[in-house]
Amino acid sequence: MREVLEKLLAGEISLEEAERLLRVNVVEEIEYASLDIRREFRAGIPEVILGEVKTPSQVVEIASVFLKSEGRAIVTKVSEEHLKAIREAFSEGCELDVNERARLVVVRRRGFEKPSLGRKIGVMTGGTADIAIAEEARVMAEEMGCQVITAYDVGIAGFHRHLQPLRKMLEEGVDAIVVVAGMEGALPSVVASLVDIPVIGVPSPTGYGFGGKGMGALIGMLQSCSPGLCVVNINNGIGAGAFAALIARRVAEALKAVGGGK
Repeated sequence: MREVLEKLLAGEISLEEAERLLRVNVVEEIEYASLDIRREFRAGIPEVILGEVKTPSQVVEIASVFLKSEGRAIVTKVSEEHLKAIREAFSEGCELDVNERARLVVVRRRGFEKPSLGRKIGVMTGGTADIAIAEEARVMAEEMGCQVITAYDVGIAGFHRHLQPLRKMLEEGVDAIVVVAGMEGALPSVVASLVDIPVIGVPSPTGYGFGGKGMGALIGMLQSCSPGLCVVNINNGIGAGAFAALIARRVAEALKAVGGGK
């Protein structure tokens, strides 16, 4: 895209030709997928490859396209077979960050540099069983340029547990807090009642019986009486991390505009 714009500025191509080239470069077609290779440029959020509904060979081929065009590929919900194929395919010239707990892999071309916003977000969980989802949020926010402060297993069953970590996050100046909780899903509402920054609730499927598999947590968060809480779908750590990072990015841009940011 930069090359096309440089040619346009240099007068080497017409406006119409530049428009045509940019349209062509937006989507790359492969046999079974239309890949949005300019999503990060357009929306500020990198494309994420959902692994669990794809074969290992499909994951590798799609990741190869994003490595070529963007320098990075993020793959979620990977199996052992996916991970083996990724390691074999990208053993040379690439760096792999594997988060086994979150079943997530980030593949980068050597020399790729993540953006740096100079801003922070927080990620909390109610219980240990929620950490995998929280790790998705953490990795996504970090890939979008945030520093992330985490506090895991601080749910309301021991009400005092979240107070000190929350105080630290506020002292560090986080711009948003992602809170993952299962069972009745109360922790996001509690956190939102104590802070003056956006809180993003993520229901986890922890729980059983009536309202199990995250339904009770989702309903509880949606029915929250604490203003300042928004809610994503069950298990959507990626979406929560991206949303928090977008908030942090807007803060960084606003500070830069008034001369107070990096």
